[in-house]
Amino acid sequence: MSDRLADAYDLVIFDLDGVIYLIDKPIPGAAEAVGELRSAGIPIAYATNNASRRAADVAALLSGMGVPATPAEVLTSAGAAAALLAERFPAGAPVLVVGAEALRADVRDAGLTPVGTLEDKPVAVVQGFGPEVGWQLLAEAALAVRAGATWVATNTDRTLPSPRGPLPGNGSLVAVLRTALDREPDVVVGKPQPALFTTAASLSDAQRPLAVGDRLDTDIEGAVGAGMDSLLVLTGVSGPGELLSAPESRRPTYVSADLAGLFRPETAARIPYEGDDLGGWQITRADKSVTLTGDGDPVDALRLLTGPAWAGDTVAAGSDQARTLLDSWGV
Repeated sequence: MSDRLADAYDLVIFDLDGVIYLIDKPIPGAAEAVGELRSAGIPIAYATNNASRRAADVAALLSGMGVPATPAEVLTSAGAAAALLAERFPAGAPVLVVGAEALRADVRDAGLTPVGTLEDKPVAVVQGFGPEVGWQLLAEAALAVRAGATWVATNTDRTLPSPRGPLPGNGSLVAVLRTALDREPDVVVGKPQPALFTTAASLSDAQRPLAVGDRLDTDIEGAVGAGMDSLLVLTGVSGPGELLSAPESRRPTYVSADLAGLFRPETAARIPYEGDDLGGWQITRADKSVTLTGDGDPVDALRLLTGPAWAGDTVAAGSDQARTLLDSWGV
């Protein structure tokens, strides 16, 4: 029997931004990883908080990058938000859309009427990421919520990963309304809420799914909330320093530099690591502190340190190599 991490699961649910691609550029090795899973007969789903593309557009984008995907495999927070609104309001009800055309299209396909002003008497405001969202539309949304409209956010990701570094995400735009209205959205649909994960598992009839993401505050927290194992890859937003300080609700089952970790033994990625030396690194334990020495793969050092750090121990460097590594992590 194979001991590859992926082979222990009957569905792999991928986040997209920071895991498969950065904006519109594929992450090296992503296409090969998805292809290897398909060759092994392991079902795949894609669950994204990004509400700026429709499921069919996401599938086309992925396929164009050499990552095979069908619309049925893609779950977006925009589609989930539109479905939720369709359950709550009658057909044709006006919904003020703050976001990209993809969100408007999903609202329309759900049988509702997308509008853009308070004068249209919207029963709800749905807010998702859109690079063209500006002050005027946010002002209309604020007025509509004050007038009694239900406020639904597709997600609250503060940033989006990009090749140039993190960029403002929908959470930053939600914060504008939160500040203006002095209140929270009525509903947040996307991760870290577990709905995208549980829906993906239900559609595939999966009994043992694995969630793969790059953000502790959305992907991993959502997987923990859904009761699923998770793999954090270090190709997107969350880094080693954030992992070491993660609360219990944001702690993944595994960590890997990239998606290649899916095809190594699960013991090569599981955290916390039980031991004091790994791959050229060593830790020395004292009262509520650990000291890292040695040299080697940074992920091995990270796995060594997660257990003590999560237990509240102070992490220190005992060699130049360790100091350089911890400094790069902001620890």
